[in-house]
Amino acid sequence: MKRIGLTGGIASGKSTVARLLAARGVPVIDADALAREVVAPGSPGLAEIAARWPQVVRGGALDRKALGAIVFADAAERRALEQITHPRIRAEAQRRMAAAAEAGHPAAVYEAALLFENDLDRDLDATLLVAAPPALQIERLVARDGVSEEDARARLRAQMPLEEKRARATYVIDNAGDLDALRARVDEVWAEVGQG
Repeated sequence: MKRIGLTGGIASGKSTVARLLAARGVPVIDADALAREVVAPGSPGLAEIAARWPQVVRGGALDRKALGAIVFADAAERRALEQITHPRIRAEAQRRMAAAAEAGHPAAVYEAALLFENDLDRDLDATLLVAAPPALQIERLVARDGVSEEDARARLRAQMPLEEKRARATYVIDNAGDLDALRARVDEVWAEVGQG
């Protein structure tokens, strides 16, 4: 089974591409969903977060916005969070990839915003990068999450520069147009990379 990474900067359209692939019957393992699972109420991940940042756990659940305000503003804090969550996410992703292979799928996709930042591409057969112009990412992020433009820029700065991601990607899916253009590019790329 081919193991294909899917990544893109914040508000680039990565999740839309993941939905388009899932609609084709491709197993998509979403690192963000796994990140929520590993810090669910009662989990060892949440207990470890509560020990470091007690102010971000309320009523036994994680206040993701409060935690985000801390980790997006301070690289050391972000690394501390990643040390708690990433090993747990990685273990669950590997389990789900193995299950997709056992089910006979010719390919599965691992969707992760920090694919290149965490060198996860080393263990994959190919990578897809969804790219959008930074101004469009900021506009989408402000509209989607209701954050200030300054907050949106800080989140963008916290990620690896787009040009560095482009240099590492096997395929680039530009997403500066409409959904039909995106769908056509996804079809084109998947016809090449996704066939067993």
